[in-house]
Amino acid sequence: MPRDTLTRDQIVRTAIELLDADGLEGLNMRALGKRLDSAATAVYWHVKNKDNLVLLATDQVWGELKLPDLDAVDCRTAASAMATDLYGMFVRHPWLVQVFAAHVVYGEGKARHDDHSLAVYEAAGFTGAQADQAAATVFTYVLGNAAGIAATASLTRKLNEDGTPAAEQFHEAMAKARDIALRYPRLRARLETQAAAEYAAAPDETFEFGLHALLDGLAPRGQRK
Repeated sequence: MPRDTLTRDQIVRTAIELLDADGLEGLNMRALGKRLDSAATAVYWHVKNKDNLVLLATDQVWGELKLPDLDAVDCRTAASAMATDLYGMFVRHPWLVQVFAAHVVYGEGKARHDDHSLAVYEAAGFTGAQADQAAATVFTYVLGNAAGIAATASLTRKLNEDGTPAAEQFHEAMAKARDIALRYPRLRARLETQAAAEYAAAPDETFEFGLHALLDGLAPRGQRK
């Protein structure tokens, strides 16, 4: 594809597709150029470098998030909806977790989301720094839960590159982990129940349980029981 027919939006959208498929480590200008059917050098006419492209892709993805109408729902519902939507974004695009570990993330999309998040907690009675702290607490919870998904996606890609099917290697590793876990009473009891599938498997709805517990405990100072 000639340089003058490329657009920055097209490059960013293709970069997101590449990131979704191959993670942060799989994004490079040569691979991107191949997907665009263009010379890698042509991409540099529209983006400064890989870091710049990552930030552009990140901010575009951030625009997927919905902002609840505070005139239509209560603050608790809005906070829960935003956290759940954010978690869904990380699940769809696990490379975003990698980005937070390697980049200072900023942009219009994230600023739009962060501003509305503060509005939610201010409406709930948090003032000044407390609103920032409440928003940051929930964001950290969401990011932490998404880290496991991102790690699994990255490990799966790595295992597939080794030539042995990832499912087979996971099975072997989990069998060893299960043997060790059986030496410990509480882990053994969990593994011996029919509901327990694997040692590393979290119970269903763990994210929802933790989020509601976290929001239950968040209250402005002076309003805590």
